[in-house]
Formats: sequence, structure tokens, C-alpha cells
Amino acid sequence: MSAPPTVPHRIVFANEKGGTGKSTTAVHVAVALAYQGAKVAALDLDTRQKTFFRYCENRAETQRRRGIMLAGPVFDICHGDSIEALEEEAARISKGMDFLLFDTPGRDDPFARHVAASADTLVTPMNDSFVDFDLIGHVDAENFKVRKLSFYAELIWEARIKRSRATIEEQKREMDWVVVRNRTGFTDARNQRRIDGALTELSKRVGFRVSQGLSERVIYRELFPSGLTLLDKGQLGELGTSHLVARQELRNLVGNLRLPMPERDDRTEATATRPLELA
Repeated sequence: MSAPPTVPHRIVFANEKGGTGKSTTAVHVAVALAYQGAKVAALDLDTRQKTFFRYCENRAETQRRRGIMLAGPVFDICHGDSIEALEEEAARISKGMDFLLFDTPGRDDPFARHVAASADTLVTPMNDSFVDFDLIGHVDAENFKVRKLSFYAELIWEARIKRSRATIEEQKREMDWVVVRNRTGFTDARNQRRIDGALTELSKRVGFRVSQGLSERVIYRELFPSGLTLLDKGQLGELGTSHLVARQELRNLVGNLRLPMPERDDRTEATATRPLELA
């Protein structure tokens, strides 16, 4: 009997609030996986802002301009106007891939809800602020205890319950939800302790994990026009100590996501960032 076709592991970066470093985190995770030899495909569902797509476009252009090869995903932007069309596009771009990554818009969106509910690993970046925390839970104004789940947390909770009841024929796959705390360095100690407590309390009720993310650094904004990342050694010039610390933050984040890396002989061969039409 022939082996069944492999299904790529779905990583969805989703947060209905903008400004959390979602696309920056998604790009760096995609590149980090590619440098480890994984075959990565990515779809940008934010057809308005296109941050992930533009970052990868800039990266592909830098490769052409410098005559170099940089590890990264096969990428495209979502063109479909229905869930069915989205899934067809996802199947096409992820054929033969180890990971399929989605970057979603920072707003309520039906496509974003769909891919979030179907994620194998759901990554929700947030800044250390109760403005961002409100996306997943509402706290008491006096003691900062969690009063109730937000609509978004309830959506993910219900999706996980539904998937836990799936049969083998329906490809039962558990979801790992990871809340990533970005820009923690800009939070005062008292506020950080309050958020620590609220996240710990809510994680026990909803079942997500918490990981440290990326600090606020100017270099992330500076790298966007070239599409380069902190992992592109030999292309960034002389890096300062803070940049080396940032690179280690990224490595720690990728490790904390606990993604299933492929086991094969060609794993050390990183694939270059390229748009779908060149795949």
C-alpha cells in the first residue's frame, strides 16, 4: 500500500487587534523554520495591508539584486472570495510542504476565523497591555482578576472542543494555542505582574500556553525594505549586542512553539524565499 499523503502542519498567526508584531513574528518564524531545512509555504490573508507578503517580496528582490540565496517560504497572498477557494489555494501552495503558515489581518475577518479554528498551532501575539489582553479575556477594574472570556477566546475554545470530538476519518488533530508576549520591555513592573497573573489564570481556564516573544527593536523596522531577518548571517553587516540578544529571543520563541520538525535526509537544504508563481 502506498503511504497516505502528508498534511502540512498549519501555523496560524492571528490577533484581531493590529500593532502586536504579528507579521514580523510570522516572517521570522517562517524563515527560522526554512533555515532548519523545513519546507514552508505561507499565505497572507490581509489583502489590504499585505505586510507579510510585502516583506517576502522585498526578500525575494534582495536575493535577485545581490545574487544570493536566502532561506524562506514559498509565499502568496489570498486571492479567493470564499472559504472553499481559500482552501483550494492553501492546498495548491502547500503541496509537498512541511508547514503551511497563515498571517491574518488585525481585525475580525471570516477567513481569519476559519484558519484559526483549523490551526494545528495557533499563535496569538500580544503586547503586554490590558488593551491587548482584552482580546482574550476581560478583567476586573479593581483587582485585575479575569471576569470572563472574550468572544475570541470563546471562539477558539469551541473550535478546540469540536476538534477533540472529531473521528479518525475526520483527521482528528489537536490544536496547540500559544499566546506570545511581544514588546515586554516597555511594560512597567507592576503592570507586568498584573498581566502575568491574568494570563496564568486565563491559561488554566482556556488551555493556551504563554511564550516570550520579540522585544521592541528598531532593527525590525529597518529590515523590512530589504526583507532580511536577524537570521541572515553575512547579509546584515556588524551586529551589536542588542541584535544578538534579539536573535536569541527569536530562537527561544521558535523552540517554545514546539513545532514538529521533519525527519529526512534533505533537511539541511534550506529553500529560498520565492513567490508561488516561481515555485
